[in-house]
Amino acid sequence: MTTATPPVSAPGRTSGRERGGVPGRLPWPLVIPALIGLAFLVLPLAGLLVRAPWSTLPQRLAEPQVLQALRLSLVTATVATAVCLLLGVPLAWLLARTAFPGRRLIRALVTVPLVLPPVVGGVALLLVLGRRGLIGSWLEAAFGLSLPFTTAGVVVAEAFVAMPFLVISVEGALRAADARFEEAAATLGASRWTVFRRVTLPMIAPGVAAGAVLCWARALGEFGATITFAGNFPGTTQTMPLAVYLALETEPEAAVVLSLVLLSVSVVILAGLRERWVSRI
Repeated sequence: MTTATPPVSAPGRTSGRERGGVPGRLPWPLVIPALIGLAFLVLPLAGLLVRAPWSTLPQRLAEPQVLQALRLSLVTATVATAVCLLLGVPLAWLLARTAFPGRRLIRALVTVPLVLPPVVGGVALLLVLGRRGLIGSWLEAAFGLSLPFTTAGVVVAEAFVAMPFLVISVEGALRAADARFEEAAATLGASRWTVFRRVTLPMIAPGVAAGAVLCWARALGEFGATITFAGNFPGTTQTMPLAVYLALETEPEAAVVLSLVLLSVSVVILAGLRERWVSRI
């Protein structure tokens, strides 16, 4: 007498039952809170779209203060992302590829800006890079360089809060990459810099790109650290989130327009990264 063996799915694939969960009626004690949570997240965004001044949107976007804030935001977010790439990729490689005492502590410190209130981050930057700060006083005395309340200060504040997103993404890509390719290149006589540049970096390029996009989006939407460390001066430090805050008190329709711009950027970024996130599930 033979017994039937259950079908075995191909490696790396999950059956429809595994993906869809347990069949049967929907558990209403879970569905109702889930729908309430979905409404809680979606309704504010829907309200923003409903109350938007669509008839005057082109004129609003063409206003000088809106274009000024938009231009400054795009420039500072891009420069901050470049700074994060320059410093964050080597830091991620150090955390993922080398073992040294205190690595767990360093990794925890790197992720602190993710949970630190942005205003607290701005205060911390002032205490270090301000005119009387630990490093800022030396910078001003030696080079006449003052970062607070300048456009460079905006870049510093945005990079401070955005770099952890890049580091986490790149470190995850490094840990997922096959280290045997790097070992093979090293046995062929390649230096560690050559291995990183010719082997490691191409392998983790998608992770670096995803981290850079997230970093750029976080820098674009930064508010607390920017207003604390760089202030709110039109044309110099007033980015789009700060312009939204100011316009909400004097010209609400302009605030809605700027909010729509930030919302559009967020939606585009999420749509672009969706396939990368889904492929990991």
